[in-house]
Amino acid sequence: MGATNGTAEVRTHAARLNPQTDQLEAADGTCPSLFTGWSMGSLELPNRIVKSAAGYIGVTSQGIIGDLHLQHYASLAKGGAGVVFCDDFAELYDHFKAIPDVGKFADWTEDDLKAFTQNIHDNGSLAGYQLATMGLVFSGFEEDPNALFQSSDCMDMTAQEIQDLIADTIKAAGVLKSCGFDCVEINAAGENIGQTFMSRNRNKRNDEYGPQTFESRTKFVREVVKGIKDTCGADYPVQVLINGVEENDKNVGDNALFTTVEENKEMCKLIEAAGADSLHVRIGPCGMHVAEFAGDLYFAGYGIEGTTGYGTQFDFERHWQGMLKSDRSGLGVMTKVAAEIKKAVSIPVGAVTYMDPARDPEFFEKLIAENELDFILMNRPLSVDPEYLVKLQEGRLDEIRPCTRCMHCHWDANGDGSLTFSCRTNAAHPFRFASGQLTGSYQPEPAETVKNVLVVGAGPAGMEAARVAAERGHRVTLCERKGSLGGLLPFASNVKGPHENLAPLKTYLERQLEVSGVEVITNQEADTDFINKQNPDAVVIAVGSKRDTLGLSETNGTNVVSIDDFMTSEIADNVVVVGSNAQAIDVVMYLIAQGKHVQVVTPSAASEVGAGHSYWIKTYTQPIIKALGTRFWPEATVTSVGDGTITVTSDSGAEVELACGTIIEALDGLPNTDLVQGLPMEVYTVGDCDRPFNIGEAIFSGNAAARQI
Repeated sequence: MGATNGTAEVRTHAARLNPQTDQLEAADGTCPSLFTGWSMGSLELPNRIVKSAAGYIGVTSQGIIGDLHLQHYASLAKGGAGVVFCDDFAELYDHFKAIPDVGKFADWTEDDLKAFTQNIHDNGSLAGYQLATMGLVFSGFEEDPNALFQSSDCMDMTAQEIQDLIADTIKAAGVLKSCGFDCVEINAAGENIGQTFMSRNRNKRNDEYGPQTFESRTKFVREVVKGIKDTCGADYPVQVLINGVEENDKNVGDNALFTTVEENKEMCKLIEAAGADSLHVRIGPCGMHVAEFAGDLYFAGYGIEGTTGYGTQFDFERHWQGMLKSDRSGLGVMTKVAAEIKKAVSIPVGAVTYMDPARDPEFFEKLIAENELDFILMNRPLSVDPEYLVKLQEGRLDEIRPCTRCMHCHWDANGDGSLTFSCRTNAAHPFRFASGQLTGSYQPEPAETVKNVLVVGAGPAGMEAARVAAERGHRVTLCERKGSLGGLLPFASNVKGPHENLAPLKTYLERQLEVSGVEVITNQEADTDFINKQNPDAVVIAVGSKRDTLGLSETNGTNVVSIDDFMTSEIADNVVVVGSNAQAIDVVMYLIAQGKHVQVVTPSAASEVGAGHSYWIKTYTQPIIKALGTRFWPEATVTSVGDGTITVTSDSGAEVELACGTIIEALDGLPNTDLVQGLPMEVYTVGDCDRPFNIGEAIFSGNAAARQI
């Protein structure tokens, strides 16, 4: 790494960019300022938390007044956010229809919308609607099913289409007001029309809506805001969502036409003058749509914080004008930008993108108490735990189910190309009900007959099964052979680093055992004799998977290490990881951060690399892993171990010799159900012992089994 002049260190390795500060494993405290009142125009709001708009594909497929849709928004409203914004799920425009499969309803009635808002009101919150244009088709756009997120572009619009869209948006706001929505938000960020007008990178028009001046760049948004005020009344609140600062993630550093914070300050003054009541500030990359609302994906890889998804890496001291809060794995990433924009306007300003006060109450308290921001916007944490805000206000942080930012909740692609949605830590998220994987209600129903339940194994599957069984009224004992709980969660947390909040997840699950009254026994091996002596009515087996092995013998120059032991073993500079599941790839990232040269040999196909990671985690981590020199050998086998080398038979059939001082065995786990044999009682196998895969499926299987007892 060296130094150029004895004092200035040259940062040449990925792991030396964007250093992170330590995160609290279990924060404590409260945020009293978050629970003070404020005003969004004429609306008097009881606290500083706004639930931001988000799409729920699968949930909304039931219709606007579908049971799951209403139940989900009822739970969010009960959670206590001052305003609950919903996404743009209804086809409200007269002149434009979205391209297929963007989740909008062509068939709706005003009664449907009234029932939706009444549902939110009845459950204690105000209802907001985000008016967005992503997916609309204009005459200059040649329809392409692969161009979903590029379809809303001002360069595709004729002058008449601009006027039609302004009129349609104003009319839509009038409909929404008449149906009970308390406010609307104009989405002028991301892939929406407002952003394309405001960004010189996208706006090349030479008319009155062109990029020549701040007035012309904001003309479309200002006319929409003014029109809504004229139609709905000056006191009807209108919030505007903008990209607070933009950056070129496709070609890092090529930013000449990307919008700066200073430009936004000038444009926000004009938007305020047009009548906007508040500003919602989020991150503005150009290529990866998902990062526009989940910018914390830049921190998804251990030691490669700043990964763009294109095989390159941001330096947060230099890119994004050095304005992102980047020292805490994306926590509050946009707060500095929003605070700077707030200096230019007098209306309230809020920030979004991984705003999770439970992870650092002191920081979020300071934001509001010292008037750096007026409100915060949250989505994923509130969906993971609808009671988040109640627990936060009461200081019960260890009872908040954490969002682990795994991104299984958003457009998660299966290996076969189909889409699946789930929440890793909240098995009872509506996604699971929409897919038919869970039945019943969100809250587990009380048991018809109280039973004595023994859970064997205190990993995430076992702890979740014990929690749910106890909540249903069963008498539950949890038995763990080790002296501590959590199974592989502590190990995974150490390998992955703090980004995925696995230490807080372990804390939450342990606390839930206490809250629900589960009896916990540690340092107890539960064999068949022990279980039979306990004589439970039902037993849940959650003992984890068996580890597969290659059966290789090490040499003087090459040692062979199990994945379970690699963090405490001597690891050479040249490493070959055998296996390509999520655990294996996590190990690869960890070793790269230590400066190791890593290669991956796997019997699996290239398409299966990272199995168990979400689509988006794979999208963001794998390109830069490869760019940093990691070679993947799919459908390959290790045929021999030499002295500092190994021989691999590749998928072509050729033998390749690789430099290798350490082999790490990270093969897929194997089912481990031997303990089931000979048990006469009701038996359930959950987690990796039944189907080895990942944390989310382990927690889900524990929850599902406990509902059946």
